[in-house]
Amino acid sequence: MDPVPALREPLEQPLKSVLGPPTAKVMAEHLGLHTVGDLLHHYPRRYEERGQLTHLADLPMDEHVTVVAQVADARLHTFASSKAPRGKGQRLEVTITDGSGRLRLVFFGNGVHKPHKELLPGTRAMFAGKVSVFNRRLQLAHPAYELLRGDGEESVETWAGALIPIYPATAKLESWKIGKALQTVLPGARDAVDPLPGALREGRGMIPLPEALLKIHRPQTRADIEDARARLKWDEAFVLQVALARRRHADALLPAVARRPRPDGLLAAFDDRLPFTLTEGQQKVSEEIFDDLATEHPMHRLLQGEVGSGKTLVALRAMLAVVDAGGQAAMLAPTEVLAQQHHRSVTEMMGELAEGGMLGGAENATKVVLLTGSMGAAARRQALLDLATGEAGVVIGTHALIEDKVRFHDLGLVVVDEQHRFGVEQRDALRGKGKQPPHLLVMTATPIPRTVAMTVFGDLETSVLDQLPAGRSPIASHVVPAADKPHFLARAWERVREEVEGGHQAYVVCPRIGDEEDDPGAGKKKPPEAAGEADAEKRPPLAVLDVAEHLAKGPLRGLRVEVLHGRMQPDDKDAVMRRFAAGETDVLVATTVIEVGVNVPNATAMVIMDADRFGVSQLHQLRGRVGRGSAPGLCLLVTEMPEASPARQRLGAVAATLDGFELSRIDLEQRREGDVLGQAQSGTRSSLRMLAVIDDEEIIAEAREEAAAVVAADPELERLPGLRTALAALLDDEREQYLEKG
Repeated sequence: MDPVPALREPLEQPLKSVLGPPTAKVMAEHLGLHTVGDLLHHYPRRYEERGQLTHLADLPMDEHVTVVAQVADARLHTFASSKAPRGKGQRLEVTITDGSGRLRLVFFGNGVHKPHKELLPGTRAMFAGKVSVFNRRLQLAHPAYELLRGDGEESVETWAGALIPIYPATAKLESWKIGKALQTVLPGARDAVDPLPGALREGRGMIPLPEALLKIHRPQTRADIEDARARLKWDEAFVLQVALARRRHADALLPAVARRPRPDGLLAAFDDRLPFTLTEGQQKVSEEIFDDLATEHPMHRLLQGEVGSGKTLVALRAMLAVVDAGGQAAMLAPTEVLAQQHHRSVTEMMGELAEGGMLGGAENATKVVLLTGSMGAAARRQALLDLATGEAGVVIGTHALIEDKVRFHDLGLVVVDEQHRFGVEQRDALRGKGKQPPHLLVMTATPIPRTVAMTVFGDLETSVLDQLPAGRSPIASHVVPAADKPHFLARAWERVREEVEGGHQAYVVCPRIGDEEDDPGAGKKKPPEAAGEADAEKRPPLAVLDVAEHLAKGPLRGLRVEVLHGRMQPDDKDAVMRRFAAGETDVLVATTVIEVGVNVPNATAMVIMDADRFGVSQLHQLRGRVGRGSAPGLCLLVTEMPEASPARQRLGAVAATLDGFELSRIDLEQRREGDVLGQAQSGTRSSLRMLAVIDDEEIIAEAREEAAAVVAADPELERLPGLRTALAALLDDEREQYLEKG
């Protein structure tokens, strides 16, 4: 399809033919780099200046680092060990410094000879290895190193620039080896095809792509780096937005059945039953949805709303509108607990309108069925029959809805709850069950900053519910520093007792279950930002089973304490939840299974143990489980992290605001965007190498407009072969499918 195939060749070359198989293998396995083009787009993480040093003082623990520093002193020690009993063991300790801090390097055994000769005091070198702590001091054991002498042909050539690029590296491949490999392929950058339309590039005064690639890898000045970054960011934003614009363009051409509610039908009867009036926000968002449902191509809408803003009600009204118009609506939940819960709340809200075909059912009624994997065979057969005949207008279920056996009479609307837990393939499979593509409404309670919505869900139109319904109570949040002030923790348990004595209930949330089979590594995966906060990290995260036992015997003795976690049988989970909802349990000690959708208005307090082990958005989600009734909510974030640590600052931010959009920004700034995009893209690696979703808000917004204009003028991009090539590279099979199915 490419009229100029010659353009693609140099960058398409596989690395093994250029660098040799061993290096190419490591690059493919550890960095996901396969072609010359991939390597050229592996940008430096930062640059070291000859005269300037990394701050050794800020090194992260347990991460693979590269530092440029000077040897302060080197000492060779001998010692006795089992391998060298006669005191013949050798250990070389080298101290390096960068002016801000010192770091110890250790070499053992036969490995001491070369560094002993080379690492003389005053020598400057690049060192790479994994930072660990030994005797309360930071050290690198057996680091790889590269001397920065500036003599000899190769090093003069390699380190000629004053700015030394430091690449994202791995233990198997140090930054300077990546740098040398780039030396080899850099001449190929001249053949890079420019994806930006000429007029667009000139209009924005950006440098051509080959020049940007040369400047990012071999900058002479800081200004070179800025120019290159500005250009490469634009490419990423623009190519991704073109892909999304083409998706939207293609979607707009798909056929769908327009669904308009009858004026005196099921929806009207439901609205008459509601004991309250809709908030302005709910009315506005409902209008947007009804307008979309009334068109002849499929709706693709993302409904964002804070926990408790009434998203389920808005979605249910959309489902009823479709049933009114003769179609069926399916709601997909990520877990059985949640599906059962949605089913309960929907049937309660609808009352006799949910009893279609039954005695006592209203005349407009339809049937609301539940379909999950663990249902009994008879109930399942009946549910499948009701769907196939059209008897059931509304179905709520888990992945079980997607199985081949499930047939719909006329599927008109799919509502997906908690999008980010739901792979794209599943949405696609469900979409294929309609005679024509059904309308799609995606709900998320994790507020997504505008730019992420534009990048990740760029093919969906967005509606936001930002006001809470009347009668919701504010939630007071406080950080409880258990290590600095143990009496605060004792007070926290007293507060829980007070809530229970006042007739309310409480949640205690822990990071893990505690029945992991003799797994010393359980819970070892720690958030990267907790690095360096070593003492609190030494113990595994607190577990539900241990905490529940401790509370029942100690601080909460006499109260009714139960546990809930993901490894329990579905029936047991349900029984525990029912008892808690009925007020038969005072305190529920649980994992994050309660994060989504559990609704117990009488629960007013939540204590989150080891709160630093949860992400910002997750804490916000959890907190949304309390304060759902008329009594004010209380959320206590317990942590052993020291006051100055980043983890404590995160918790402080969560305690300081109830605004989920503000928190999602903080969350994004602290994690790397890749995590957010990766999570939302069902595990597809983030293609963003240079773009920072939060900082580059303007670039993304402008790129989106430019992309829409380009696609409107030339949907097949026939006049832009360079852009087509770039799209093909961005949308390798996996991503192509991701976007196809979006």
